[in-house]
Amino acid sequence: MKTSNKRYLPAEWDEQDAVLLTWPHPQSDWAPLLADAEAVYCEIIRCILQHQVVILTTPDPARTHSVLAAAGIDSLRLQLFHLPSNDTWARDFGPLCVFQQGRPVLLDFTFNGWGNKFQADLDNRITAGLHHQGAFGNTPLLDGGIVLEGGSIESDGQGTLLTTSQCLLEKNRNPHLTRQQLDTLLRGTFGVEQVLWLDSGHLSGDDTDAHIDTLARFAPNRTIVYQGCTDPGDEHYRPLQEMAEQLEGFRNLSDQPYRLRALPLPQPIQADEGYRLPATYANFLIINGAVLVPTYSDPADQAALEIVGDAFPDREIIGIDCRTLIKQHGSLHCVTMQIPKGVL
Repeated sequence: MKTSNKRYLPAEWDEQDAVLLTWPHPQSDWAPLLADAEAVYCEIIRCILQHQVVILTTPDPARTHSVLAAAGIDSLRLQLFHLPSNDTWARDFGPLCVFQQGRPVLLDFTFNGWGNKFQADLDNRITAGLHHQGAFGNTPLLDGGIVLEGGSIESDGQGTLLTTSQCLLEKNRNPHLTRQQLDTLLRGTFGVEQVLWLDSGHLSGDDTDAHIDTLARFAPNRTIVYQGCTDPGDEHYRPLQEMAEQLEGFRNLSDQPYRLRALPLPQPIQADEGYRLPATYANFLIINGAVLVPTYSDPADQAALEIVGDAFPDREIIGIDCRTLIKQHGSLHCVTMQIPKGVL
């Protein structure tokens, strides 16, 4: 961990205290498939609790307790907080943590429902509500100052930030800021020395305007694991090929190229309304000692698990069936937010 006055943004594989989730409920978009969604949440929580604390917010603690108990989940590592929510995408409204002089500082950015696409007033208050209830101990919470979602940035823990221009420059987030102004602001806010902007790559059905955590992820040893596509007949082929070409040109702060590892693309999963859903294997969650990887009952699941395992050889690789989550246009990383060690 860096101990200088300069801010340090940890990598996701740095040691963690906890993972934050927000429980699905009948007043959310999960209502038509609530039991299935709760079952997936139980499985995610069960896996995380084997390694670290889970901070769980819910508008209905009694019901949540009942469902967890029925699933056999009862742990002192589970910390439940009563807070209302619009939805459950903790990655995008949860706190982002930087270290200054070796001490953690939480940043609370504005979450506006991915550019005012969805109501998000309750979600936007969850981080402050958790802080008020003492979830983060004595760690200070500061206003991030702009609209920013956790799923839109990736840190290698070595001074480089990875993001997408399609998301950060979307007109309903920070229209008063140019790309150069955002670049400067991100470097100052997170203490990084360079921001790598991906200009290509998207997934059909994605509401986030190409969040980086659906496309390309940092891993240790100068590695980037990214969502590939090898089928020229697939609508994603050209944009993902262009993204891969841009990744090949990226360099770290030592002017070294990244080791690139392409993930297979799941077969198309269609919504009931007929459009394609944004299934991706890049939406994995790194925790202490393990990596949780979304699976889709797809022939490519095993290959994806092996590729992620190659990038994280010292961790257990655990597949989580995310076919229910993808029906609401997100996956495993999207519903979680890691809390680095020292915060609690």
